Formats: sequence, C-alpha cells, structure tokens
Amino acid sequence: MVTQAAALPPRDLPGLEGRFSRIASVRGTGLDEGLSREWHYLDTGPALSRLGVPVVGTILAVHGNPTWSYLWRGLVAESARIADEGGPAWRVVAVDQLDMGFSERTAVERPLAQRVADLGAFTDALALDDTVVTLGHDWGGVVSLGWAVDHPSTTAGVILLNTAVHQPAGIPIPAPLRIARTRGLLAASTVRSTAFLSATLELASPALEPAVKDAYRAPYRSAARRRGIGAFVADIPVDSAHESFAELERIATAVQSLRVPALMLWGPGDPIFSDRYLDDLVDRLPEADVHRFEGAGHLITEDRPYADAVLAWLSDNFGLVQERGQAAPPESLVPISSEREPSRFVPLWHGLDERRSDDAIAVIDMSTRGGPRRVSWRQLDDKVRRIAGGLSGIGVRKGHRVSLLVQPGATLTSLVYACLRIGAVVVVADAGLGVRGLTRAVRGAWPDFVIGETPGLVAARTLGWPGVRISTVRLSKAAKLVLGVSHTLGDIVTIGGGLAIPEPPDAGDEAAILFTSGSTGPAKGVVYTHGQLSALRDALASHFEVTEDTGLVTGFAPFALLGPALGTRSVTPEMDVSSPRTLTATAVAAAVRESDAGIVFLSPAAILNVVATAGELGRQDREALAGVHTFLSTGAPIGAELLASAAALMPNATPHTPYGMTECLLVTDVTLDGIRSAAAADADAGVCVGSPIGTNRVVVSALDVEGAATGPLSSQPGVLGEIVVSAPHLKDHYDRLWLADRAAERETQSEADSTPGRWHRTGDVGHLDRHGRLWVEGRLPHVLVTSAGPIAPVGAEQEVETVAAVRRAAIVGIGPDGLRQAVAVVETVPPTDRPGLADPNVTRAVRSRTELPLVAVLAVPRLPTDVRHNSKIDRTRLSDWAEGVLAGGKPTAP
Repeated sequence: MVTQAAALPPRDLPGLEGRFSRIASVRGTGLDEGLSREWHYLDTGPALSRLGVPVVGTILAVHGNPTWSYLWRGLVAESARIADEGGPAWRVVAVDQLDMGFSERTAVERPLAQRVADLGAFTDALALDDTVVTLGHDWGGVVSLGWAVDHPSTTAGVILLNTAVHQPAGIPIPAPLRIARTRGLLAASTVRSTAFLSATLELASPALEPAVKDAYRAPYRSAARRRGIGAFVADIPVDSAHESFAELERIATAVQSLRVPALMLWGPGDPIFSDRYLDDLVDRLPEADVHRFEGAGHLITEDRPYADAVLAWLSDNFGLVQERGQAAPPESLVPISSEREPSRFVPLWHGLDERRSDDAIAVIDMSTRGGPRRVSWRQLDDKVRRIAGGLSGIGVRKGHRVSLLVQPGATLTSLVYACLRIGAVVVVADAGLGVRGLTRAVRGAWPDFVIGETPGLVAARTLGWPGVRISTVRLSKAAKLVLGVSHTLGDIVTIGGGLAIPEPPDAGDEAAILFTSGSTGPAKGVVYTHGQLSALRDALASHFEVTEDTGLVTGFAPFALLGPALGTRSVTPEMDVSSPRTLTATAVAAAVRESDAGIVFLSPAAILNVVATAGELGRQDREALAGVHTFLSTGAPIGAELLASAAALMPNATPHTPYGMTECLLVTDVTLDGIRSAAAADADAGVCVGSPIGTNRVVVSALDVEGAATGPLSSQPGVLGEIVVSAPHLKDHYDRLWLADRAAERETQSEADSTPGRWHRTGDVGHLDRHGRLWVEGRLPHVLVTSAGPIAPVGAEQEVETVAAVRRAAIVGIGPDGLRQAVAVVETVPPTDRPGLADPNVTRAVRSRTELPLVAVLAVPRLPTDVRHNSKIDRTRLSDWAEGVLAGGKPTAP
C-alpha cells in the first residue's frame, strides 16, 4: 500500500469556508513512532485571533465512518458568526482522522487504541491543553471519549451524537454493519466500491442535496483513498477476541468516572446506533443532558439544527448566558418550589399502608368477565408487597424503568404501587397513541422491564420494544418462548412471598414517566418525582375534600390510579381505555352504583358519548347518579354547554372543569356556576377555567406582533399571551428532551424565577381577567398572525358555534405568516356528506355571528381530534387542508 500526503479540500464545497482548512504535521505515536503524519483539519482559532476576542474554550470535533470534518461545517460556521457578532468565542477544531477525509493515507492498520493515541498526538501538536469540550459522532464518539478519559485535566465537557461504547453480550451488532463485515463483502462494499459510503449518505432525512453528497464523497474518489473506510468497519469489536475489544471496554468503563457536563443529541431513527446505545450511555453518564430529535436518523448533523443545540448547551453550562437587563421579578411571581422537607414528604403509598389491615373495598374492576372484581385494602396491600418483593428478587432496582402495558384495574394498580415502593420508574403510555405512537414512546423511554397483558406483549415482540418481558397472565411454555417472556406475574408473586421490600425511594427520586396525548406533535415523556406525585395527591385531596369514604369513579386515565394514594376506594368503569369515547352513561352509572362513589372523573372524549347514550339509563341508573356530589371533566377545557349536559345526569353534583396538562395535572378549577357567572360578568373570549388551585400560580407571557410569546411574565388582566404555570406538583422534566425542557422552562427564569426550572410554558394561549380567572383561547402554534396582529382561535370559534346548524368549529389560517387570512371549518347539524365549501345559508349565518373577517367557511363530516380527549382539534392539519381545498385541490376529508 502506498501513502498519500494530506491535502486541502476543494474550495467550492457547499457550506465549507476554505479559510478554516489547515494541514498540520504531527509527530507519530504507537505504530507511527518515529514518523510524522499530516492531518487536515478545520480550525476557527486563527480567525478568532484576528478578531482579537478572548476564546472561551475549544470544541474538539471528531467525525466517524465514512464521513470527514465536513460533517461539522455547520458548527464551524455558526460559532464563527456568533464570535464575529460579539458573542462567546468558542474555537472549533474539527479533525480528519488519519486515512480519512483529506488527511494522510498512512498504509497502516489503525485499531481503536491507535486512533485514540493519534488524536492525543494531534492535540499535543496544537497544544490544546485548557478547556476542551469533545464532540464526536459515530466511531468518532468512541475516539473522542477515549481522548477525554485520557485527558481528565483538560476535558471540560463531552458531547455525543449517535455513537456507542459498548455492545451488549448476546446482542448482534447492527444489521448494516453485519452485512458490511461479511466475508467477501467487506472490501467490495467499503473499498472497491462506494456502496457503504453511499448507503450512509442515504440515511439523512430529509435527503441530502446532490452537491452535499458529492462533498462528502470528495476525499474518497478512489479505492486507495477508501481503505480507511474498510479498516474502520473491520475494526468494530464484535467479540472479546477482537483486537480493539479491550480498548473499547477500557473506554466504556472509564467514561463512568467522568465528572464533567455532558450532552447527547440523538437521532432515534438510526439503524446503526439505536436507542439501545443511547440508554447505555445514559447509564454511564446519568447526569447528561439528552435530547432525542424525533424523526432524525444517523446523520443527525444533516437532519436537525445540532449546531444551535450545541452552542446553546455550551452557553448554559459555561456561565455565558448574557444578561438581559430586566428588572427583578415582582414578589407575587416567585414560583412555588417542588422541593419539600424530608420530614414532610408523605409517599404515595402512605394511604395504602394506613389501611393495610382494613377489609373494606379498595379497588373495583368493572371490566372483568363474570362481573366486578372487588379487592380489599388488606388484599391490595399484600399483593403490592409480594409484587414489590418479587420484582426486586428478579433484579428490578431503584431507577429501573418498568413499562406497564396493562388495562386500568386492580392488576395495574397493584403493579404501579409495587414499582413505586421499590423505586422503579413507572412508564405509562396511553394506548390511544396508536401503534406508531406507542412504539415511539416505549422506544424513547427504553424500559428495562415490560409488564403486559397478552396484546401488549405481542406488540412488544412484533415491534421490537425493549425490556425484559413479564406476563400478567399464565402462558404455555410455547407462548412464553414465542413472546420472549421471562416471568409471569404469578412467578413474581411467588418469589416475593418470602422477600423483604428494599428501602423506599426519596422525594427527589424519579417515580413515573407519563406521556402527553400527542395531539400537538409526537408524545413527550413527562417525568415526575415521588415528591411531585405526592404533591398532586395532596392538592387533589385538599381541593376536592376527598376522604376515605368518598369513593372515585375514574374514566380518565391519569387519575385512575390515585384512589389508593388518597386512601379511598376507586373504580374504573367498563370501557376501552384506548378510546375513551366508548364510555357509556350506563357504564358510569354501574360503576357509581357498585362503589357508592361521590366523585366522578371523566375526560371530554368520554363526556360526549356519555351524554349521547343518556337515553339508555334506567331508573336505578339515575338513582345511582343522583348520589354523586362532585363531577369533574379533566384533560382539556370544555364549555358550559357540554359541562351542563353531563351535569344534568348527576343532578346533585357540583360540576367542575379543572385545567391542567400532563406536565401539571391540576392548575386551576372552575364550577359550572363559576363559568356562567364569569361569562355574564365579563363575556371574555375563550373558555374560562377558573382560578389557580391552592398555591399554584398562573401568569402569561404576552404575544408580540409576530405571535411569539416574548413578553415578560405578568398577571395583568386582559393580556393575550402564552400561559405559564408554577405548582408544587409541576413535572420535573421531559424525558430525554433537553431542548424541550429548555424552551418550556429556561426562558422564564429571568422574568419570574430565581429557582431554575419551576415555571412551565404550557404552549396554550389565553388571558387573565380582572378577578384573576384564566381564560384559555387555544394553542400557541394555532394563533393566526394577521396584518392586524395575532388572533387566538377559540373566541371566534365560540361565536361560530352559536349558529344552530354548527355542532363544532375550528378557526384556522391560510396564507403567509403576518398576512394570514381566517377560515372557519365546521361540523354541521346534520353532518355534511362531503367536505368542501359550506352551504351558502350556513356560510351567511356563520359570518353574521363573528366580527372576525372570514375568507371562507368550509364544512367537514368530522373535525380531526386527538383520541384521548376528542376535543383537541388538530388546527395545523386543518389549516394545510383548507389551504389545499381553497387552492383548487380535491376536497377529501381532512
């Protein structure tokens, strides 16, 4: 093999500025002892020196296979731009590893240990010896981590993009790499042809521009220049006999001792470095900030704005947040901290402990064959303790994630409290997310264990969901083998009969991951600590005066498991929890009658069908419902008319419609009388959801002329803006969505928070009235930015819905931002057969009821809504549909 000298890249590669290209001669090490090697690299240092600005630190960027330093051109350009404009100056040094990119072709096989040593020799040559943050992708991640653990005094932080430092025993390496390594194919696919290179470039989403693909190919025009690509693939340590296995193990072990800030940016669609490898890295660097870019793949630098994320993270972690010169927040806006004194922390299972010797009924399951299943407090406590002991016995530890694919009822209740008792983190993804949504949620959380009924286990097996599988029902040996089931719940209970329960978790330990509905984008995992769940229980108990004799009927999943925590009996009515709209009035009545419940929780999706099936109620049903004293519609704001129609079925109950979200399940509350009183007194636009509960706080960030929530947090009445909340039970963070956390929380600190992260931007828009009541007017992404300023949709929708022929309406915008035009999309009574322009009479009536100028009124058989609530209209989807219809497209259903 012949060596080839390093060279500078062509000057016309898109996005790459030639002024940053350098070649350095580096004294060799290891296999290169006594030699010098030429490296090509990108370096913003000289440009920063010419600016005369102080350099904060150096980002040492290392590409993988088969890319080169071109991978980092976005970070190089953006960091230089920020420094040019007077911002923090980070030097970026992006190397071409030897035999790769435009660096020297050495004709030497370079195993992992040699590549780590090579990088050390390079940084020695450049004298990078102070405040270095490593950045690596693919096998560049491993090499960069090897450098980091070898330079502990110099390493200030590590950033990783889709990489791995460990291959689990018994798990084959990813299929694309297995294929590439196949005897006879390795050289053919990686060296003699561009197959491996081309396949990698096809992993970008969206597809790369031809000129960008060509730029990536530029250093690899001949087989001789592609030898490094083949050598990298051959150097993958598939087992302990491989030459690089020991070095990989060394790095993987040493990484756990790193005590520096860390960031992981991940493309979960990567067929090579999947979430399995992310989960392993999180275990090794548990304090790392993590963000999964849903929909992104292997080439995350091409798929998503990684450079913005990297520079934002550096700013946050190295004290470079610029002062905004804003005044100190008013005392009234100081948020409520979720931190609780240890002596005051009462765990969620305290109510269960208190009644462990009680033979009264704790949980009633209405969905079982052969009639309701009743479980006493004594039985529930015993089951919880046995499951807790059994789970601990098979290796479930504090912090392990346990995904529960079980229908609400006694079994799910027992499992949840057992997991909480031993500190396992409960992962609950709503079946209403659908197969794709559930797969995305489960893979994103990457549970260590999955406990499920047969349908859930079939899905887990078929779709490749992670986790050790446990069945809630007995299975034949053949079925266990087919489904990959290790234990049954019966096994767990038997194992746990003689085992002690481990020490309980603390208030600050993670307790549960609950997923949002996915109605405004991919469902997000919301992480709650034990202290925050206990605070939610306390808020609920205090505000609604729940006692051990109250009894709850819970047709709304998030509250279905709080009965034992509240120390009162609970029942879930017979329904398909994956579709709440299947709940009937007779099922609610049967649950109330069976439990003598005083409080009924229902979601808006359930209420619609409960009201629609009220005619099926018999005399005994109505008598049972007359015993309810409190009725709650929870999950999404609803208007007075729908609340009143449901309340008519429970004539002695006070109807409430609390406002909250998965991130903070109870924020405000209002009764039906309160809604009517507010409407009569103020007649504000939107849905009145009342005043904050307990010590909760609600403020708004005013919208600017472009519809962005940029205003200071304020409790001033009448200001349209994004709703921002604070509460003791506010979620801890989003799971592996650091950027989402940053957007929801960090931006509020300077205005209203001296304690980071305790305010939450909800994404809802609305205003406060003069009495401090909150009115919700829609979602921030659905605001119409018109030439007259931003307009929230809900107020105009309410006006349109006063038309007798309109059942439900959505106001959406068409046209460019800043010049959006309003369109009304309505469900009519009776429903229209064909989507398209509404009947002229309906159009005239609609336009007469609202002052908002409407360029068109369209009618559809049914507005698209989320499954969980059946009330959150997908206005973004409707907007795209309306634009297409009014542009002459075929008016199919939205």
